[in-house]
Amino acid sequence: MNDQEIKIRIASEEDALALLAIYGPYVENTAITFEYEVPSCEEFASRIRHTLTRYPYLVAEKEGRIIGYAYTGTFNSRPAYDRSAETSIYIAMDQHRLGIGRMLYEAIEAVSKKQGILNLNACIAYSSADDEHLSRNSVDFHAHLGFSQVGIFHKCGYKFDTWYDMVWMEKMLGPHSISPAPFIPYESLMAALKQDRFN
Repeated sequence: MNDQEIKIRIASEEDALALLAIYGPYVENTAITFEYEVPSCEEFASRIRHTLTRYPYLVAEKEGRIIGYAYTGTFNSRPAYDRSAETSIYIAMDQHRLGIGRMLYEAIEAVSKKQGILNLNACIAYSSADDEHLSRNSVDFHAHLGFSQVGIFHKCGYKFDTWYDMVWMEKMLGPHSISPAPFIPYESLMAALKQDRFN
């Protein structure tokens, strides 16, 4: 696929229905998410709005169709964790292995660095053997992008009459100095960039 065909942009609440079309099958047919019920469009729009106050929420678009999305969120709410963020990514079922995930993560990493984030953490459903609801593709994908596995919680998620593990993977985005740059909420970052553009 030609990267020029893909546009990465900021998500909006108006994208909720299109994003649900991607996310819904993961809820209904996979253990990739431990959510049981597909959220309503209103709930999903609220999640987008809430995320964008502090973190990026990006979509990949091709010929007007959203084919994937990625965002970061709070790793832990206490302020000492501000320079760490948890990542999430979902790609349309018919668009896998086309490089869209890499494009989204590269964009997420670029924004995260500007925010002062140094650690990206991924929480990934895992099973020692593939089954009809879960494979190890997500772990392999993150490893390919430079994430390292740092922990595993055994049989902590129950879905489709099966107990699944959960692994944590991490990627460092920069050096951890004694006086790191402050965390900049995404909303503030975008406002500053817009102001710079017009000054």
